[in-house]
Order: sequence, then structure tokens, then C-alpha cells
Amino acid sequence: MSRMNELSIAIDELRNAAAALNSVADSLTQLFSSEEPAKEEPAPKPITKEKVRAELAAKSAAGYGVQVRALLKRYGAAQLSAVNPDDYEDLLLEAQAIGTEVGADD
Repeated sequence: MSRMNELSIAIDELRNAAAALNSVADSLTQLFSSEEPAKEEPAPKPITKEKVRAELAAKSAAGYGVQVRALLKRYGAAQLSAVNPDDYEDLLLEAQAIGTEVGADD
């Protein structure tokens, strides 16, 4: 083969390799530029009646029985079993706050 023919073949091979590299680069760009699916946060565990009951019992035992009864009354109940389960989270948060207010009598 002549040198020019060899050079022409080498140039064609380089062009084919460049085209293949461009194709791979385009594929990688497309693969990694697409938005990743949003990672789902695990749903918080629902607040159980037992957890609320334990908190209310602890507050009552700590001398906050009057506040516990007033809290239940705000939720339209005389006892925990009459509270709507949808209100357990808010009730628990309010119960946890009993005795932590600034100026609270201990």
C-alpha cells in the first residue's frame, strides 16, 4: 500500500473512533442530565393512642392532671378514647408542651 492510502485509512479510523466517542458522550450526557426521581421520604409513623396515653399519664403523674384534663376537654373529650385519632399528633405535641411553658409552676 502506498503511504497516502495508509494515511487515508488511519484518518477514516480516527473519524470513526471520534464519532463513536461522541455517541457515547451524548448517551452519558442524556443519562446523567435527566432529573433523578425524587427520593420518597418515608411516611412518618402514625401517632398511636398508646403513645398519647403514655404521655398524658406521665404528665398526670408529674402533677399536671388538671392541665391534662383541660387539654382533653379542648379536644371535646373527657377521656382519650373519645378523641378523634386524627387529632392524636396535635394532642401529643400539646401534651409534651405541658410543664415546659415559660413561667410554668413546677
